[in-house]
Amino acid sequence: MVVHIDRVLFFDAVRGALFKGEITQPQVVGMNAILDAWEGRFAHADRRWLAYILATAFHETVYTMQPVRETLAESDARAIEILEAAFAGGKLSWVRAPYWRPDEDGRSWLGRGLVQLTHKRNYEAMSVLTGIDLVAEPDRAMEMEVAVTILIEGMLQGSFTGHKLEDHLNPTTEDWLNARRIVNGTDRAEKLAAYAMVFDAAIRPDAASDRLRG
Repeated sequence: MVVHIDRVLFFDAVRGALFKGEITQPQVVGMNAILDAWEGRFAHADRRWLAYILATAFHETVYTMQPVRETLAESDARAIEILEAAFAGGKLSWVRAPYWRPDEDGRSWLGRGLVQLTHKRNYEAMSVLTGIDLVAEPDRAMEMEVAVTILIEGMLQGSFTGHKLEDHLNPTTEDWLNARRIVNGTDRAEKLAAYAMVFDAAIRPDAASDRLRG
């Protein structure tokens, strides 16, 4: 049986817990796009997966819930400038090869979308998944419908790192912390876990009371 998410309860719950009491229209649009896609195609799946998907978008878009370009720059050129400055200043110590530098075709494989898709190989993989040539047109990863598909399908299938949602959230496991490995190792894993549990309680109002009883 499919139980639709009560959007009024959902937005009331996240407004205070995550959005400091006020949700903007673009944030509402972004969250509704994710919820609509989920209810349209995955409503029978584990709702904890949806909670972690929403948490990932919340973090990766710097809380905007809109598909964005890495650094939130308005253009690739400006994003590249910001990334180069940060790299030169030693602020991106985990980066081995500057993936944002334009290739021989002048395209940059910097982060885009709701999940910050990076590296050409990932754009190639998501081209197959979405049916859209994101290698030819990488900015299409910032179109809402495309970005939502990449976010949800990529996390369900383990497209980004090999880890997928069911590896960490399944009938015998509820590992919010290591679910971060689906996208980016253990980077900010504790924050993402906290966000996800808020979304989980908002999606399933009984979840918070269940935890209290447990």
